[in-house]
Amino acid sequence: MEIAILIFDRLTALDAIGPYDRKIGVKRKCFVLGPFQPDGFTNVTSADILVIPGGIGEEAVRSKPEMIEWVRAIHATTRWTTSVCTGALILGAAGILRGLDATTHWSARELLRGFGAVPVKERVVERGKVITAAGVSAGIDMALHLVRRVAGDEIAQAIQIGIEYDPQPPFDGVFERAPVPIAAYLRKVYAHRLGAASR
Repeated sequence: MEIAILIFDRLTALDAIGPYDRKIGVKRKCFVLGPFQPDGFTNVTSADILVIPGGIGEEAVRSKPEMIEWVRAIHATTRWTTSVCTGALILGAAGILRGLDATTHWSARELLRGFGAVPVKERVVERGKVITAAGVSAGIDMALHLVRRVAGDEIAQAIQIGIEYDPQPPFDGVFERAPVPIAAYLRKVYAHRLGAASR
């Protein structure tokens, strides 16, 4: 299998590296360079799996028509097209999420509507060959889900146990259940996205 992971300036590292580290049995991994290293992405014309991470830099990717066209063209060749966090907005800009349930980071979830997607509050959403994951750490869940679909339950479980992925966080990580002061602070931090969603 060939896996293309879009790399761009100011991405969230775990969005890309979390899923990358969970893949096994791959003959070739393609690290695709983004618009700030312009010759990289044009060297890849197809992939079995496409992974689009998120991060602050995703807005710059969405502003480059050649990048959106590249994502659209690679998607046409894939067995699976995936995103982590705000990488879903790149898929949305490419028209890939139109009419589909999809998820992304909670602060950007409502922005999916602008791309014709149906935002859902789930950690991982699979619709056809498209799999979207919520914010950052959900990329690990998505990768394990994908390994399960590609290689079966035993392999996916072996990977999960092998990396000791057994989250036991000290707090509830769901924004909608956050204490009022923490939710208020987070709204300030992510005000630019939340403001865009309300326009």
